[in-house]
Amino acid sequence: MSLRCAESSAARAALLIAITVTAATVGCRREATVERRADQNVLLITIDTLRADALSSYGGPFDAAQGRPARTPNLDALASHGTRFDFAHAHAVLTRPSHASILTGLYPYEHGVRDHSGYRIKPGTATLATMLKQNGFATGAFVGGVPLTREFGLDAGFDVYDDRFARPDHPTEFSLAERPAGQVVDAALKWIDGQQGRWFAWVHVFDPHAPYTPPAPFDKEYAKQPYYGEVAYVDSALGPLLDAAARGSRKTTILVTGDHGEGLGDHGELTHGLFAYEATLHVPLLLAQVPSPNAAAVVSHAPVRHVDIVPTLLDAIGAKAPAGLPGRSILPDAPAIEDRDVTSYFEAMSAMLNRGWAPLQGVVAGREKFVDLPKPELYDLDTDRKEVTNLVDKQADRRRALEIRLKEFRAAPPGERVTESSEVLARLQSLGYTNGAAPRKTHYTEEDDPKNLVTLDAQIQQGLDAWQQGRPAEALALYERVIAARPSMAIGYKNLAFLQWQRGEGNAAIATLEKGLRAGAVDPGLTLQLGTYLAGVGRPAEAIALLEPLTTGAHPDPEALNGLGIAYARAGNDARAQATFERALADNPKNVEALINIATLGLMRGDIGTAAHALRAAVEIDPSSARAHNGIGVIAMKTGHKDEAFAEWKEAVALNPHDYEVLFNLAMELDAAGRRDEARPYFERFAAEAPPAQYAADIGRVRKMLGR
Repeated sequence: MSLRCAESSAARAALLIAITVTAATVGCRREATVERRADQNVLLITIDTLRADALSSYGGPFDAAQGRPARTPNLDALASHGTRFDFAHAHAVLTRPSHASILTGLYPYEHGVRDHSGYRIKPGTATLATMLKQNGFATGAFVGGVPLTREFGLDAGFDVYDDRFARPDHPTEFSLAERPAGQVVDAALKWIDGQQGRWFAWVHVFDPHAPYTPPAPFDKEYAKQPYYGEVAYVDSALGPLLDAAARGSRKTTILVTGDHGEGLGDHGELTHGLFAYEATLHVPLLLAQVPSPNAAAVVSHAPVRHVDIVPTLLDAIGAKAPAGLPGRSILPDAPAIEDRDVTSYFEAMSAMLNRGWAPLQGVVAGREKFVDLPKPELYDLDTDRKEVTNLVDKQADRRRALEIRLKEFRAAPPGERVTESSEVLARLQSLGYTNGAAPRKTHYTEEDDPKNLVTLDAQIQQGLDAWQQGRPAEALALYERVIAARPSMAIGYKNLAFLQWQRGEGNAAIATLEKGLRAGAVDPGLTLQLGTYLAGVGRPAEAIALLEPLTTGAHPDPEALNGLGIAYARAGNDARAQATFERALADNPKNVEALINIATLGLMRGDIGTAAHALRAAVEIDPSSARAHNGIGVIAMKTGHKDEAFAEWKEAVALNPHDYEVLFNLAMELDAAGRRDEARPYFERFAAEAPPAQYAADIGRVRKMLGR
């Protein structure tokens, strides 16, 4: 391999990851490569929702006025002595399906994960972790976002699967469930520092995902482009991890990629999951081995794919990939790495599964891209990376050729979904991923093409943003527009009803869901939501009639069981309520909602012991459950332990600021105990934030108390 001399001390200074440059290596640098050796560590870093052009090494000079691309010195340093692939593609535009491909080396239709809700990796599927474990590696995973928690099957082969972070307390909350990149990195470093032999670590950071709320000082620097502020923060957080890998006693092969990109308005898509344009399908991919202080950067134009990651990392340790994997090694000296005629499959199934829109499939073949939709698309990515000019009607021969390539994959449609637990649905809801059961069609028309419905997708996302940012009236109006434009789509009714319920407008929420059923928006989630609300407004008989059919079978919907139990309790049938909650708990002993409901029944009967036992169990399972802390506070107050009660209620309010009943009770009890200075901030929050439709009388009372 040819050598070339470093041009200046500035070039050497670009190695920012604490790589020692000794006198023996200063002067000449060789092109980046990865030395194949079994005695090394492997570090896989996946950055959620990372556009390729978000990194400085991909996007050009930092623009201080607009904040794009992000300032990313640590990842740029990695690129400066490794290989940067500028034509890398994902196979799906959602977190879990994409990561399943990264970890298995298979396309989505092969590993079986087609959406966030209702799909698991096929049992027995080998993963990178299982393969490296068989080769003697310690294996650890450290994830930052709810789509990758262990119940989805990605933990196979990992000695440690660290997915600890706060969860939303209720399945209809739109609060975010993730942990910052810095916390994920800290957990990974603690594990890495404890390893004596070779290790494989997968570190997933979630921060660039919407909503974009970068921490200081990135929030101010990127005020106009907060997405890029999130990326800059992630780069900063990854610094200690890259530094530790470079200082290790063994070499470490590092691969960094994004699971998918982010629309940011390109082609009308604000986030991701709807289309598969380059904004969301094209991802960065960096490959380097550290320490390698005298290596120079290489930019590869080879077409690479996520299915190439497993063969590549196995090749790096001198191991062979299992037969039948569709990918190939992309180490710099691997055979055929520069072959430009590689074909890659991609898909976007969420809109079809959840909204009844047309499914999206396609191929990238060489530098051509074909998208199979009712209104098909064909692009030349060599000359049109922004996909402005659709060539499908101008190059009929190329369209036919690429249609044949797509058919050669024999990609089966998504199979039937499994039922998710209420905890899973809560976490997905927190990110705006709504589980649905839209009826599948045998034929989709141009009316079902996502390009004709992108405005609705934007309005759905804008409604979530408006609610999270404290603009409920705007959110309500947006979902009214979604319903008017697509009356058969359940998500509009479900989200509108949720907002109405949160505002204390229970009857309006019920009317919205009933309107959806009349319009043909048939969805088990909508039926469940309606049944739960009916029980909540004192119409338990109607709730029972709706919810009982959802609880038949060996493995009933756990959320339906909890809703049905509440309806029985509201109907005065405590015995059936208890049996229903216990059935939910038998199916899943870690069902926090069932434990809290059992505790509530116990309190209603005056059985403090049973209630306390269930609540303590709930908090042990999920310390972030506001409802469990509230219940413990109630018991503490009933048993004369006021200080403990106040502490638990304060914790509950901190965990769920929108539980206005707990907020009100905390303030009132503090006031009654003569602790008025402590009570005042809680009274002020209640008066300012509680929805008047539900709490008008209490708000008036509080304002009089504040005026004392």
